[in-house]
Amino acid sequence: MNILFVAIGGFFGAISRFGVNNWIKSRFHAHFPIATLMVNLVGSFLLGLLIGAKLGHTWELLLGTGFMGAFTTFSTFKLDSIQLWNNTQGKSMTLYLSASYTFGILLALIGMRMGMMFG
Repeated sequence: MNILFVAIGGFFGAISRFGVNNWIKSRFHAHFPIATLMVNLVGSFLLGLLIGAKLGHTWELLLGTGFMGAFTTFSTFKLDSIQLWNNTQGKSMTLYLSASYTFGILLALIGMRMGMMFG
């Protein structure tokens, strides 16, 4: 049954990421990976919120491992970083890496604290 929860969450997480990425890219025509950055930051916050709320193992599988695992994307984050470097956009790469790590950790922490308050 656990694998089914992960699969269902993953299905909806992947579709959501696809939709959000396309929506952001259609509004921001930049050479900066803003869509991946936004998805990963939102995902960090939501995963922190979920973990902080301690909703239980089933919800963590469905929403944490499944949905957030598919919604956020570490591989695209790394590929974007390499592409910025290869396109001699070192400043953009540094900004992207710094914002991703700093704000990702901060938003996960804020999400966990909020989850503990509401959970």
